[in-house]
Amino acid sequence: MGKYLIAIIGASGYTGGELLRLFCFHPDVEVVSVTSRQYKGKSVSEVFPFLNGCYDLRFKSISEVKDEADFYFLALPHGVSMLHARKFLEYGKVIDLGADFRLKDIEKYRKWYGDHQDTDLIKESVYGLPEINRENIKNAKLVANPGCYPTSVILGTYPLVKEGIVEEPVIVDSKSGVTGAGRFPSPNLHFPEVNENFNPYKINGHRHLAEMEEQLGIKLIFTPHLLPIDRGILSSIYAKTKKDVTLKEIEEIFQKYYGNEKFVRLLGNRAPHVKDVRGSNFIDIGWAIDGSILKVFVAIDNLVKGASGQAIQNFNIMAGLPEETGLTSPSLFP
Repeated sequence: MGKYLIAIIGASGYTGGELLRLFCFHPDVEVVSVTSRQYKGKSVSEVFPFLNGCYDLRFKSISEVKDEADFYFLALPHGVSMLHARKFLEYGKVIDLGADFRLKDIEKYRKWYGDHQDTDLIKESVYGLPEINRENIKNAKLVANPGCYPTSVILGTYPLVKEGIVEEPVIVDSKSGVTGAGRFPSPNLHFPEVNENFNPYKINGHRHLAEMEEQLGIKLIFTPHLLPIDRGILSSIYAKTKKDVTLKEIEEIFQKYYGNEKFVRLLGNRAPHVKDVRGSNFIDIGWAIDGSILKVFVAIDNLVKGASGQAIQNFNIMAGLPEETGLTSPSLFP
């Protein structure tokens, strides 16, 4: 068949720009439509000069998007995707990069995000974490792309929970680059505030906690931190084990779940670095044992495996393409 036609709804933010960057390398797609409320009428290269020469497209409004694509990627703020998802499902398949369809528990959604305008669609959505939900993603029409923190934490913890070797609560200490806050940040995220600084935030509760606990089925203690870097997430996971375990046993567990995964790189008893995954769809996992405490360390690029790259990974699965298509470029160095 010919190329899949792609529309990116809300394409002028960081995740939208990253989708456009990654689709430049994808041999089986053509991006035919991009929207932006703020930049309507401007060309892609005006808004993203780094994409000059990649696209001959101009941003338009959401209302102008009709039945013109096979897949619709929603890179919209939380609370906005739910207003448009049903319309685009009439035209094709939908991958939502926001939080509107990630939580099955409606009350949890309301607690962290506010009221939901289309709860029936939540029942139809599939959580888009390929390494643990691939079979359900294959036949989905609406995929809820996971959050960036949850991607790192769930994949770092899931095998341990499934094997029943850790006690609750599991403590998670995560650090993220500034792009996690979006392209139009609040004053406290401007360069003078972030540069040469490092701090925890949302110390009384972060909304990604509900997503992680729902997927893992365990209690977590989660604290996010803001790093003075553009990209990257490093999650440090601390869990008390129910019995003594060895590094070899932990290696065997991770190999069992991820040994054949194309984007999971198991480092063993070594620490991952955010710079080693920068610009890539890879996730690096390392671990250590300190007495009865198991420490797992996970690094991802929050804009790629934590957002747009994972969305394309989901698209490849839904389209029946090799999962790694368009996503095999190595990390940026230096």
